[in-house]
Amino acid sequence: MNQVPKLDVRNAFLHGDLIEEVYMTQPLGFIDPVRPHYVCRLYKAIYDLKQAPQAWFFRFSSALRERGFVGSRADSSPFIHSSAAGCIFLLLYVDDIFLTGSNTRGIDMLISSLASQFDMKDLGPLHFFLGMEVSRSSNELVLTQTKYALELLHRTNMLAAKPLSTPAPFGFKLYQFDGDPLSDATTYRSIVGALQYLTMTRPDLSYAVNQVCQFMHAPTTTYFEAVKRILRYLKAGVWSSFSTNHKCFLLILMLIGPPDDRRSTSGGCIFLGPNLISWCSRKQPTLSRSSAEAEYRALATLTADICWQQSLLRDLGVFLKAPPT
Repeated sequence: MNQVPKLDVRNAFLHGDLIEEVYMTQPLGFIDPVRPHYVCRLYKAIYDLKQAPQAWFFRFSSALRERGFVGSRADSSPFIHSSAAGCIFLLLYVDDIFLTGSNTRGIDMLISSLASQFDMKDLGPLHFFLGMEVSRSSNELVLTQTKYALELLHRTNMLAAKPLSTPAPFGFKLYQFDGDPLSDATTYRSIVGALQYLTMTRPDLSYAVNQVCQFMHAPTTTYFEAVKRILRYLKAGVWSSFSTNHKCFLLILMLIGPPDDRRSTSGGCIFLGPNLISWCSRKQPTLSRSSAEAEYRALATLTADICWQQSLLRDLGVFLKAPPT
């Protein structure tokens, strides 16, 4: 498997060209003494301008299309270049760029070409991104958030806590107004928000984190004890790995009725062969009139997610059969 170079564009938003008419007051140190009440019209984007992200994306995507790239129809971030020499896949995340593909020489030429147009820095192979650690071998890609989890345990003073084998007890449900209100809800919200981000590589946390997320507005001592149990489970050091060999989908559906507002919590996992690639656990936005209706809503949501992932994989040249029923 090829390495994934990571590139960073310096001052990315300053590269954007403005289409709309945008004016600003004269900046300090550059005020015209003769016409101090005049304003400046901007032709290039600057930071803190709401049009800056869109202007930067339009500028960079235009540069890619000039080089033969085609944007994905399923997602705005990936760009694909296909030729007789092979394929190149580019992913743009704000000012970070990731490249991979079978055309190694084309990747090197693309990096040189983009560097001549944009102020870029080559950060080498991808190892760390947005709190996720990336490890690669010839046939495997492993995503972990070990460093992020350790920092969270250190920040919450739970590194010395006794580890547990599960994030929640069997039949775990939280009820409204259980326990005494916390005097300071900021700590609770901060920890739960960090746990939400940890579920990006930890599907085993999804349900328990979903439960404690439902009481961010009025956390109590009971909910905080549930959060501490999740942290003690993190201390056990369980982590997930994802291989990249297989090409078929499987859907698993879970439905649980909550005790207070009667809205169902639906959860699901999407597999690419035996490899878990997507998961969710969330409360349904509306009240269902029957269990059949709740199951239909959950199934429809996950089916839409599968269709989106199939569309994205088609853009990447991976064509799948319909998932089993």
